[in-house]
Amino acid sequence: MKNFKKITYLFLIMFFLISCKTTINNEPSEKELEKIQSGQIKNEKEKMEIIVSCGEGEINEFINDGWIIVEEYSEEKVCTWKSVPANDSCDIDKDKGCKITQPDKIGEEKTYILERK
Repeated sequence: MKNFKKITYLFLIMFFLISCKTTINNEPSEKELEKIQSGQIKNEKEKMEIIVSCGEGEINEFINDGWIIVEEYSEEKVCTWKSVPANDSCDIDKDKGCKITQPDKIGEEKTYILERK
């Protein structure tokens, strides 16, 4: 009976050791193989998006660093807001409920998509 218990314990230990075995896969995946074969790994490009709002900010430093403008688009944007009274009898300092916020200056927001190797 003692031999049976020893054999049982031995099989249990072997079972746990065999089942906990990990596999190490050092082979590249199919997508990585395709990239290597087509030469895309060396030719990957960096991309960046720069937003210049209301004339604040520049992209000249990026262009001097070798970035190229791939795409550029712009849209109108409110640069500053102002508070005005809702009617002539309102006092903005005393009556907070009659204050209306309106756009003061409308500018342009330009978005640049830059790319470099």
